[in-house]
Amino acid sequence: MPRPALASVLLLLGSLALTAACSTGSPPADSAPAEDGPSRSRGNDIGTQVDLTKLKGISIVSDSSTDRSCPWATSYPDVPGAGAMTAAMKKDVEGRLAVFLGTDIGGPPSCGGPDGPEGPELNVSFSFLAASGDVLGVRLGTVDRTSNADGLGTRAYWYDGAARKYRPAPGLIADGSRDAFVTALKKRLEKREGVTPDTVEAALGDQESRDTYLDDMAFTADGDLKVDFDRGTVGLPPAGRISVTLPKATVTPWLSDFGSRAQHQTTDPDDKLDLGAAHTPAPPVAAQPDPGEDTTDCSKVKCIALTFDDGPAAPETGTLLKHLAQHKARATFFVVGQNVAAHPDIVRAEMKSGHEIANHSWNHPVLTNLTPAQVRSQLERTDAAIKAATGKEPALFRPPYGAIDDEVKASTTLSPVLWDVDTLDWKTHDPAKVARTVISQAEPNDVVLIHDIHPTSVAAVPEILRTLTARGYHFVTVSHLRATL
Repeated sequence: MPRPALASVLLLLGSLALTAACSTGSPPADSAPAEDGPSRSRGNDIGTQVDLTKLKGISIVSDSSTDRSCPWATSYPDVPGAGAMTAAMKKDVEGRLAVFLGTDIGGPPSCGGPDGPEGPELNVSFSFLAASGDVLGVRLGTVDRTSNADGLGTRAYWYDGAARKYRPAPGLIADGSRDAFVTALKKRLEKREGVTPDTVEAALGDQESRDTYLDDMAFTADGDLKVDFDRGTVGLPPAGRISVTLPKATVTPWLSDFGSRAQHQTTDPDDKLDLGAAHTPAPPVAAQPDPGEDTTDCSKVKCIALTFDDGPAAPETGTLLKHLAQHKARATFFVVGQNVAAHPDIVRAEMKSGHEIANHSWNHPVLTNLTPAQVRSQLERTDAAIKAATGKEPALFRPPYGAIDDEVKASTTLSPVLWDVDTLDWKTHDPAKVARTVISQAEPNDVVLIHDIHPTSVAAVPEILRTLTARGYHFVTVSHLRATL
């Protein structure tokens, strides 16, 4: 895949489209399905173009493991003013994770459920459907390889800023028009391959089923309404995911007041988002003084490379930059593309503070479960996000969970970086324990893995810097460490 031109890059960043893992949970943008046909595992999931830098105060709620035997990563946006919608996403994400780990039935995490052919994996990521005026729309896409179906699922979440209410997808349709809307859906579905009267009736025959299965509805740029169904809902499992698109002229009379505003804000978005709630945006992350050229010779002195994964995060990364600056320590940040799109200012501050920026994929999938085209999409989109933020493309990448093989290596020119010391900070959330792990295990020329999305991990850094500095260690970037050994 050729690298996108700058104009394409800027559009790309705004969309925050999902590139999901594997046969791909959330369908990647690598190939698009027919607009009103089967939405199989490689469908197009691009929402409207949203400039995330205009969403003041946005934060990305991210978490992940480093456990290759039970890999999981989750993320969703928290937009000020849309607390009820954020709470709904949080509840759903935490519920999915509990089922994946087996903690929903009590007991310790066990990565419950039957493994798929590639082994277990959970990845929950997001895209924006609309974010302007008084309308916010977000789609969560899930890859769950322990699922008995295909493990691919999507759900749309809508927020009505005028009413200050979370709206599930059926809220786009007026109450009095839902029967006519469902009748139109059934008519579109009745001749679809793999769809039977029984499967349609089971999914859409009563109100409870409709509320369950009509959970992913969004507008196209032309104002048509696209309804996506997960595999095995309105059709037999072999039919895969199925989409139905109702033309704008057909669906507009059936829309609720909120649905009409959501349609308008998708086709003709305003310049800003106003959800009717006052909030104080977090202060911008300031760059710290650049320590200048690093002349450390790691062949003659003790060096160590601190690396921070999964960011940038607000305000955690800003706090971390201050800690590093106090000791004139350099670090390498392995950033996730969707977070870079939300916080390009933080990535710029990292670079201006003298640190190295590297690639950690777009939304943290197991790269060895992807096709070469999907691996390239994950890495090249993140490269583009980093370049748009900093003016410079990265040279390094870290495969999530350390999952790498010859096929992944052949899909990129970036140099892979793993680690020597894993703090397991995602498990403990204990600053003292994280610090002890690094201090007790670190040896000269080690690469240390920490996550700057956790405030507890950031809180461990001052003790690490103080103690290892006293022991004669120099903190350098991964590239400098490699170049001077």
